[in-house]
Amino acid sequence: MPQIWMTYDELATLSGCSAAEARVQALHLSLVRRKSRDGHTRVKLDFALMARFFETIRKGEFGLDDAIAALRETHRQMSGGFSSDQDGFRRGVA
Repeated sequence: MPQIWMTYDELATLSGCSAAEARVQALHLSLVRRKSRDGHTRVKLDFALMARFFETIRKGEFGLDDAIAALRETHRQMSGGFSSDQDGFRRGVA
């Protein structure tokens, strides 16, 4: 089962309410909450909220097939090897 984590602002957009109301909703539903390294608190969506999230994606105005193709292309580019002139960008190489 996938895990989807959202900030209170993102949850508010999904739920059609304010961020403060989304925080109260997360507390009421006993959603798992964690502070991320970027300083934002994120909540783990339960099954019902994930279903709502997936439904909004299906109804989106963009083409899902195009989005998947773009993600695959990005993955392909990011997983490609470094050329010898890019060795300095690798972790631990000064």
